[in-house]
Amino acid sequence: MVLILSEEDVRRALTVKDALKAVEEAFRELGKGSTIMPVRQTMTVKPWSGWVGVMPSYLRSMGALATKIVTVYGNNPVKYGLPTTIATVVLNDVETGKPLSMMGGTYLTALRTGAVGGLAARLLSRRDSKVVGVFGAGMQAEMQIAALSHVRRVEEIKVYSRSFERSAKLAGKVKKEYGVEARAVAEPSLAVSGCDMVVTATTSKTPVFDGKLLADGTHVNLIGAHTPTAREVDSSVILRGKIIVDSREAALKESGDLLIPISEGVFSPDKIYGELGEILVGAKQGRVSKDEITVFKSCGLAVQDAAAAHTVYRRAVEAGLGREVPLW
Repeated sequence: MVLILSEEDVRRALTVKDALKAVEEAFRELGKGSTIMPVRQTMTVKPWSGWVGVMPSYLRSMGALATKIVTVYGNNPVKYGLPTTIATVVLNDVETGKPLSMMGGTYLTALRTGAVGGLAARLLSRRDSKVVGVFGAGMQAEMQIAALSHVRRVEEIKVYSRSFERSAKLAGKVKKEYGVEARAVAEPSLAVSGCDMVVTATTSKTPVFDGKLLADGTHVNLIGAHTPTAREVDSSVILRGKIIVDSREAALKESGDLLIPISEGVFSPDKIYGELGEILVGAKQGRVSKDEITVFKSCGLAVQDAAAAHTVYRRAVEAGLGREVPLW
């Protein structure tokens, strides 16, 4: 029997707190070398501006084995009323390989990515960070805000996107659900100036703000761009910042935020300071001064999905969620 979990089941089973704990465990294992995680296989579906990724992984200590199939279609929200990112996760028994659960992975992906942003902010941002600038107004922007609100005493959030209406809608939701002062802003510069943390969670292929506007001491989470030819920030951000990635291998294969400055000859792979897992296990230091600019580039790793799916499955079984169906 396989436990089928809908997106609503996943929402009921996985909290922000659970997701933060799951991704921290995943990165600890990654930092200790107790994972198997091939670089994801990807392809583009150009006629519909789509992207597809297949992401298997195994976490030995957690006992989690899962594969995610994820699609990113930038036209979905406007044309079809669907999320930009849609995913499905299959969780397998580590001893036999038999499928334990198939679950909606769209909310799981958004929340685990938000949790990684929260983890990075906890390790890299100044502890007194209070003001956040957010680029993007979709589900991922909201999840980043949710996680940041768990790790820092956020007092003000400024939201910018191509649609002021969508920005205002997200700001209103954040203010209502998280009790944080939030507002939409009409210019990109307003989502950077005066901010302690800046988050980019967009589908943009070109820089969304002028990197010269970043103040010393700012922490930046780069979440959206996930192909070699797309980037959310200009080269000045990369040159000014201490660069931390989720995976060097993944970043140097997929991250236009780094690959484009490398192609310009202004940045090189050896200038990547470290991986998030290395900082988490103490192999590398995080922030060392209040003035340095820290930049975390997230590509999204399969171990995050496996850890989150493992947590969802356990919570769902405890709560009696989903329905079991025979597949063989």
